Amino acid sequence: MRLAIVHDWLNQLGGAEDVLETLVEMFPGAPVYTSIYWREGMPTSYRSWNIHTTWMDRLPGIHRHHQPYLPFYPFTFARLKLSGYDVVLSNKSGFCHGVDTAGAVHICYCLSPTRYVWDFESYASREALPPVLKGILRPLIRYLRRWDYQAAQRVHHFVAISREIQARIRRFYGRESTIIYPPVETGRFQPSSTHDEYYLIVSRLVPYKRLDLAIRAFNQLKLPLLIAGTGRDRPALEAIAGPTISFLGYVPDAELPRLFARCRAYILPGVEDFAIAPVQAQAAGRPVIAFGAGGALDTVLAGQTGIFFYEQTPEALADAVRMFNPDDVDPHLCRANAERFAASLFRERLSQFIQERTGLRCAISRAGG
Repeated sequence: MRLAIVHDWLNQLGGAEDVLETLVEMFPGAPVYTSIYWREGMPTSYRSWNIHTTWMDRLPGIHRHHQPYLPFYPFTFARLKLSGYDVVLSNKSGFCHGVDTAGAVHICYCLSPTRYVWDFESYASREALPPVLKGILRPLIRYLRRWDYQAAQRVHHFVAISREIQARIRRFYGRESTIIYPPVETGRFQPSSTHDEYYLIVSRLVPYKRLDLAIRAFNQLKLPLLIAGTGRDRPALEAIAGPTISFLGYVPDAELPRLFARCRAYILPGVEDFAIAPVQAQAAGRPVIAFGAGGALDTVLAGQTGIFFYEQTPEALADAVRMFNPDDVDPHLCRANAERFAASLFRERLSQFIQERTGLRCAISRAGG
């Protein structure tokens, strides 16, 4: 079976790249087509991949600031013709599902319908875009919605990462989808016999993650909160953080298991499409305090492996922290729940899905466990 992988851009690390890494392990040697690739800013292991970029890779400053080039992505992917393949597998949160598959079966692993296109007003508000700029962008957004919808109609089969994304695919694209949860390497994490008193967030520091909400809540609580991760919002978040908030910056993968296992509970303040970190926390035996929306509804068992709060305010989160005793949660139950999202199950289910939809034998590598 000749298979190609398509990914929106390779200049930052997040959940999309976790999925991509697993896809490359599953299909070693498969070409990865993407708009841009920041070789120096991405893991060195990526340099052994068969990566193909577009003309956009040569645009000035795009590796560090790809958002200003928003209007070019649909045009670029629409011109990208992938001939000679049986299956094209797009790993999409942007516009990469718009590629010309030249007769191949196109399976879209949909991380999300393009968020800033379909939820522009909320996105613009979080980004604090000036009213004049919002007015200028609205006609472009209307065009991008039409393009995005039409591109989605050319996809043969959609796979959604959560019930939230399944609902968005139906609402925005009018398409049905199958849920296959993203891969989580649960074997890296193990419960600890004891824990410390800090609460934990592991996240990119960007507006929609709502770390500002968590910081304001823990300022009220005067409890220790550790925030691991990097992003453009760090200066603004540090400016509002009290003395019990600590920013750890980038934390190497090797140190994350201990950081998760020793926390009192994991905090998820935003609406996530899926969110791998809360699953990692549960794999390490720790409960989750999450806003009751989005992917958290798939991954956290209320009253068993965590608790939800339902108003996205610092006060509601603070109240949830006060009322929830993590010591009442069985770490082994957390661990068992996390195993529902193990990477091995992702590999098995996606392989079966491809084979059933194409009739082609899907021989995959079991690298990575």
